[in-house]
Amino acid sequence: MSDSLIGRKKCDLETPALLVDLDTFEENIARLSAYCREHGCNWRPHTKAYKCPEIARLLLKAGAIGVTCANLPDAEVMAAAGIDDILIANQVVTPGKLQRLAALQKRTRVICTVDNLEVAGRMAEAARQMGTRIPVLIDIDIGMDRTGILPGAPVLELAQRIFGSDGLEFEGIMGYEGHILGVKPPEEKIRQCGEALDRLLECRDLLVGNGVSVGIVSAGGTGCYSITTAYQGITEVQAGGGIFMDAKYREQFSVDTLDFALTVLGTVTSRHPSHLVLDAGFKVMSAYHEPPRTLDRKDLTFRYLSSDCGVWEVAEGSVGSRVGDQIELIVGYSDSTMFLHRRLIGLREGVVEKVWKIVLPS
Repeated sequence: MSDSLIGRKKCDLETPALLVDLDTFEENIARLSAYCREHGCNWRPHTKAYKCPEIARLLLKAGAIGVTCANLPDAEVMAAAGIDDILIANQVVTPGKLQRLAALQKRTRVICTVDNLEVAGRMAEAARQMGTRIPVLIDIDIGMDRTGILPGAPVLELAQRIFGSDGLEFEGIMGYEGHILGVKPPEEKIRQCGEALDRLLECRDLLVGNGVSVGIVSAGGTGCYSITTAYQGITEVQAGGGIFMDAKYREQFSVDTLDFALTVLGTVTSRHPSHLVLDAGFKVMSAYHEPPRTLDRKDLTFRYLSSDCGVWEVAEGSVGSRVGDQIELIVGYSDSTMFLHRRLIGLREGVVEKVWKIVLPS
C-alpha cells in the first residue's frame, strides 16, 4: 500500500492523511544540526516527535550523536532498528522494565536517568543479575518541578552511590528547563533559561569538585534550543520536534527560526453558511496543547474537534470550500499527533516521494 502511493499527487490522497513537506523538513534538520555544530554542542533529538527509526537514521546521518526516548518501550523500538546510542529521559522503576533495560545493554548502549537512591540500587542489581552495566545520568530538577532530584548535596550523594556501584556507569547529569519555554519577552526568556541552566552547571561543578567526572550535561528541547545550545557548559540538547515544527512551538514558545513541515490533510464533509466540517478530528490530531491552524486559508477559524470531525468557522462572505474540497492543517503539537498515525507521507512539490512507517511499541 505504501509503495503504491509513491508518485501520487497530494490532491489524489485519501484523507485524513499525515503529511510532511520534504523540502521544509530537510531544511529544518539542516538548521538544527548546523546550529549545534556552530556552538560545539551535540544533538540528541527526541524520538517522541517522530516515532520512526528511519527518520532517526536520517538525523544521525545529518549529525546527531544518538537519540532520546521518553520510555523504555520506545528505546527498545529504536534499538531493534539498529540505533546504537540512546538516552531514556525518564526513570525506569518497575522490576520487569529494569531487567529489560539491563538486557538491552547487550545489544546497544542505552543511557537511563535516575533521581532516586532506591531506584539506582534496584537498577544496579538488575544489571549485576544480567551481567551488564547500565550507563546513567542524574536527572536534576532545575526549576520545572516535575522529575529530578533537588540540586546540591542530594545530587552529590546520588552520584557517589552510582560511581561506587559495580552495576552502573556514571555518565553525567540532565535537566529540563521546560518551565521557561513560554516566557516573554525574549530577553526575559533568555534570563530565566540561564538561571535554570546555571543550577545544572553548579551541580556539575559540585561533582567535579568532589572528584566525580561529568562527561555529559544534557538539556533543552525545541522550545528553547537556540538559547540552550549556545549556553557554555551544555554538552548536548534533546530538541526533536523542531524537525517538523508546529503551532505550539510558534505561538506559545516563539520559535521562529524553523518552518512548518508537518500537516494533516482533510476533506470537507459538510458545508454550512457559517461553518464547515472536515474529516480530521481528534483521532488524527490533538487540540489540547494548541489548536491546529489552516496552512493557507485566512477565512477559516478553528472551532473544535470531535472524534472524526473538525469544525471550522467560515468568515462572512467566503465562498470557498465545497463538500469534497481538501484543506491542509498545521498541527497544534507534533508529539500529540504522530502516535495517532501509522504512516507519514513525504511530499516534494506536491508529489509523494517517501512513505515512512511510524513504529509504536507493541
